[in-house]
Amino acid sequence: MKIELREKAIELRLQGYTYSEILKVTPVSRSTLSLWLRSVGLSTRQKQRITELKLQSAKRGALIRKQERIRKTIQIKTIASNEITQLTRKELWILGTALYWAEGSKEKTGANNSGIIFSNSDPFMIRIFLLWLLEFLHIKQENIVFEIYIHESHKNRLEVVKKYWSDHCSFPLSKFDRIYFKKEKIRTVRKNKSTDTYFGLLRVRVRKSTDLNRRIEGWIEGIIYHCGVV
Repeated sequence: MKIELREKAIELRLQGYTYSEILKVTPVSRSTLSLWLRSVGLSTRQKQRITELKLQSAKRGALIRKQERIRKTIQIKTIASNEITQLTRKELWILGTALYWAEGSKEKTGANNSGIIFSNSDPFMIRIFLLWLLEFLHIKQENIVFEIYIHESHKNRLEVVKKYWSDHCSFPLSKFDRIYFKKEKIRTVRKNKSTDTYFGLLRVRVRKSTDLNRRIEGWIEGIIYHCGVV
């Protein structure tokens, strides 16, 4: 029986079958099969077929791992999202203050005035900040100024970019006419710079807001104090 299996294994190998394919029809261990086939030579075409099968197997394995990673990510995010319940007004107020602490402009030592300036490329973060300005700081829409900072290689997409920010912010398109171009840097690698998903950075300014900016800094100091880190 083993002689028959060995001859069958050799025959299949000479036809260019892989070890995995041969093991499916010859019930022996991989070590035994390796011993039987170690002296079996393969043609270039047979080697190419085996290499191609290995590559296909590797791609299938990679696809399975990717699908599992996506499934697991969705599951984790869904559970985490459900852990957040309806925010109270106080929580929203603190959230806005913390956002400004992270991404807002602070008054420099010795400066006479430094108004509210908030910059980010995440449209949802911008929307939360605008909600905070309108609902908690009672800023009038006419006192909010928008500035778009974008790489100069995207000049041909200005109308698309302006509409993108106008739609996300729910402000008229005419409010987004201040455009500032960033010059390209040599050897700078940006994966999203050459795609249609790049919309630059939006800067939100509030007119005549120096004292309000100082008040926000006071809120930040209050957060620091009540967190017990000082």
